Amino acid sequence: MGNDPMGPWTWSETYAGSPLPDGWSFARVTAVDRGSYMIRSQAGEATAELTGKLSYQAESTVDLPCVGDWVVVQFYDDGASAVIHEVLPRKTFLRRKAPGARADFQMIAANIDIAFIVQSCSYDFNPRRLDRYLVMAADGGVEPVILLTKADLVPPEELEQKLQAISAETGTRVLPMSNLTGAGLDELRQMLTPGKTYCLLGSSGVGKTTLINNLMGREAFDTKTVSGTGEGRHTTTRRQLIVLDAGAMLIDTPGMRELGLIGADYGVAGGFADVGAFSAACRFADCTHEREPGCAVRAALERGDLSEERYASYFKLKKESDFYGMSYEEKRKKDKAFGRFIKSVKEQLKD
Repeated sequence: MGNDPMGPWTWSETYAGSPLPDGWSFARVTAVDRGSYMIRSQAGEATAELTGKLSYQAESTVDLPCVGDWVVVQFYDDGASAVIHEVLPRKTFLRRKAPGARADFQMIAANIDIAFIVQSCSYDFNPRRLDRYLVMAADGGVEPVILLTKADLVPPEELEQKLQAISAETGTRVLPMSNLTGAGLDELRQMLTPGKTYCLLGSSGVGKTTLINNLMGREAFDTKTVSGTGEGRHTTTRRQLIVLDAGAMLIDTPGMRELGLIGADYGVAGGFADVGAFSAACRFADCTHEREPGCAVRAALERGDLSEERYASYFKLKKESDFYGMSYEEKRKKDKAFGRFIKSVKEQLKD
């Protein structure tokens, strides 16, 4: 693909050869804002809306386009506008429980190769919140890399302790960075492969927007002044896909206060690979790691090989995922039953 600016908008090889009706084409969703969409294809950028059929057939928000999705579109107004007919299957995804009490998913991004989980070394550093991001990535089949920003705000020995603790617990690559000194920036650039898609995840004020500006080599996006503690202010207001000069694609996301989980058993297992490794030696294959004799996970806990905090986090996220998973399935059953009722009423009216 090289530095060809149109390269990112050519159709993925995964779906190459898929037949399309005349006048239809493939495009990628680059931004979503309150139900309106921006898409990009080889023809350029355009605003887009859903067809009535796609809106009607969508059983949940999961079925609607999100940033990073490949879609089938039909342009009009000389290519300035388009309608979205179909969302193509996702290779990977990032999603969370919708904020609030509602048991439903909210899509964050799709077709991501690597998720950069950004945490500040100072005020924002929270290993348990990091657990949630790792579960989110594992649930959608996305490789995680942890970026510890504002490394200049902590003493070297404290930074090294954080790096060792995270690496030992999660087995995930960790890169310390500083937007002020530029530390870690060249190493991050070397990780960005042309044609690959990356996503930035993290709380507000951890330096995501400044990091993007540094990668782009210019002040492409507004940033806000940090406080005396080094805590930044929220800048990004919508999810959007950006193409860097070298051809890598980067999705920026607003800071997320809530990171709830739904039915993420696979994600919990992937996000807690250390617990999974210990559990392989449990006496019982269906060990819950709570009270069973011969539990290797509890043995690791007693030896100090697994921390109390990590053990408690595993159970908290697993139980949360299971609880909302059951609520979500009940909701789906009710929605489907209501859909069947509406369909039967329409058929009766026709008769």
